[in-house]
Amino acid sequence: MPQAKSKTAKKKTAKKAAKKKVSAKKTAAPKAKKKSSTAAKKKADTDFNVGDYVVYPMHGVGEISAVQHQNILGKRTLCYILEIENSKMKVMIPVESAKERGIRSIIQKKDVKKVLDLLKKDEVDTEEDWKIRYQNNMNKIKSGSIYSVAEVCRNLYKRARDKELSLMERRLYESAYSLITSELALARSVSTEEASNLISEVLS
Repeated sequence: MPQAKSKTAKKKTAKKAAKKKVSAKKTAAPKAKKKSSTAAKKKADTDFNVGDYVVYPMHGVGEISAVQHQNILGKRTLCYILEIENSKMKVMIPVESAKERGIRSIIQKKDVKKVLDLLKKDEVDTEEDWKIRYQNNMNKIKSGSIYSVAEVCRNLYKRARDKELSLMERRLYESAYSLITSELALARSVSTEEASNLISEVLS
């Protein structure tokens, strides 16, 4: 009789141990799932990575040198640290407002022809009031679209052949020319000088 009782007690102890083991596995599983979910979310938070080249309207091409949290107005915010190629200026752009600010990828090599075709066209801005013309061109450059910037470059170049540009419009032309040059150089994997020569050839 005492031996039978001992065997029963051992069985109960073994069952309790097995239940504890299963319970421990169930508790651990949600933790692993949560960690995986957080990692996926973190990856989806940014459209660009360190080393990517992007276009920042009005400023031009820049390289993302870091993606890190910064304190902005007392709030911890994930930001792109962007180094502008032409000016070597560093700017900090919150990831959440990057699209709103017009941050975009460099155009693909196959799209370079579209830009060159735009530059070849004989169309000229017929607006005679230079103030209205200047504002229209400024808005196109602010849009960040390389096609709109190409139109500004072409129109001002062709206008300058017939009439002398004002100082403000000349600067606008130089800005548009520089913006196109730096982006085409990256898109075609050539030097800035080669891209500049190509654009000059197409315009003239």
